Amino acid sequence: MGGNHAVCGAAAWTAVASRVEIPLGSAAWLDAPWQAVTGARLPETITVGLGLIAAEPAGFLAGLLVCAGAALLPDADHRHASIAQALPPVSRWLCARLGRVAGGHRQGTHSAVGLVVLAVLAWLTGLWAWEAGRVGGVDLGTVYPGAGLAAVLLVSLAAKALRFIPDTMRRTPWVLGVAAGAFVGLAGPEDQRWFVAAVVLGAAAHVAGDLLTTGGCNILWPLRLRRPRAVSRVPLLGRLWRPNGNLAVPLLGSTGSRREWMLAVPVAAYALAGTGASAAALLLGPAALAGLPVPLPR
Repeated sequence: MGGNHAVCGAAAWTAVASRVEIPLGSAAWLDAPWQAVTGARLPETITVGLGLIAAEPAGFLAGLLVCAGAALLPDADHRHASIAQALPPVSRWLCARLGRVAGGHRQGTHSAVGLVVLAVLAWLTGLWAWEAGRVGGVDLGTVYPGAGLAAVLLVSLAAKALRFIPDTMRRTPWVLGVAAGAFVGLAGPEDQRWFVAAVVLGAAAHVAGDLLTTGGCNILWPLRLRRPRAVSRVPLLGRLWRPNGNLAVPLLGSTGSRREWMLAVPVAAYALAGTGASAAALLLGPAALAGLPVPLPR
């Protein structure tokens, strides 16, 4: 289910780093029932997104690419996951070894400790940055070589997980990854926190998604608090606390269920809206999108 994780990472970045103004002029028919419930008129617009990362359209897309790829990192503990198929047999060998260190699937890499480790690694990677200034008459601003190199791997993983490239074109994800890595290195947001935020947000979106399935995750790793037999007789608690010690809020049922795919569709639509509007603003200029709900920070 690597594709769903990548899409959730992209949607999470869109929600946190964008600020969308949705006009409600076409929903005037809702004004009367809205007044009946709230006692106030329907607002002219609804703001969606937090806009916490200051970024131009190019920086927004750079963070989105990193966040979508980072959403696959927690599954590096499983030798059959999407990330393990990125560069076989080396990637499979690394994932198998990491799975042993992490205590198995959905343990260390799906825990609070795992997210902290990723944050530290992302912070160290993001330290490699410098002010490039003007090169050939173009002001490059701050360049992030570390983020660019990391993005080569992350974008390659996302491209392979989304499966829009045939298996016969095995090298194509890496070609896209190199191109995207160069873009990320040059176009990263000026906010120095962006790379750490994108990596941790993507990984957290993955863990949150797995928590919503019946398998759950061991958030408290390296502790493993196995469920006492008596707890299994308590209906709600027995479902939330798995026999192996994992925590689960199984609203989506088993991995790959119909409910998971039903959630993935609107999430993907939201991520695509953010990507499309930002790409259009980058190519045409923000003025070309004036008056439209553009998912860009304030």
